[in-house]
Amino acid sequence: MKNIKVLIDANILVDVFEHREPYFAAANALVQNCYYGKIQGSISALTFPNLVYIMRKSWDPDSIREKLWTLLMTITIEDLTSRDLLKATELDFSDYEDAVQSVCASRIHADYIVTRNRKDFQNSVVPAILPEQLLELARE
Repeated sequence: MKNIKVLIDANILVDVFEHREPYFAAANALVQNCYYGKIQGSISALTFPNLVYIMRKSWDPDSIREKLWTLLMTITIEDLTSRDLLKATELDFSDYEDAVQSVCASRIHADYIVTRNRKDFQNSVVPAILPEQLLELARE
C-alpha cells in the first residue's frame, strides 16, 4: 500500500469530535488510519485554533484540551508562513481560509485535501476528495 499524505480539512475533524452523522464513520476511520500510520495526516496551523473556536460551543475547556492532545498524537500540524498567506491572496478562491489550506497542502506535497466540501477546492492544485474516497484509495 502506498503511503498517502493528506491535509485534513477542519470539517472532517469536527465530524469526529461531534459524532456528526452520517459523516462520523468515514471521518473516524480516516483518523484511525492516520493513528496507525496507514495514512500520513496533517492539518494546517490555521485549523487548530479554528477547531478550538468551533468546539467551545459544545465542550468545556478540559474536554477540548484532551481531544486536541489526542489529535496531536495522530496527525501533524503544519506551520504556515507569511509566504503561504500572501500566496493565498493570489489564488482564485471565494474563501481565503480555503486558499490558505490549498497553499499549505501544496507546500507539504500532500496527495489530497480531505474534506466534505470539495467544491470549495475546485481551484486547488492539490485535489480534494471525500474521506470515503481516501479510504478506498488506502485499501488499494
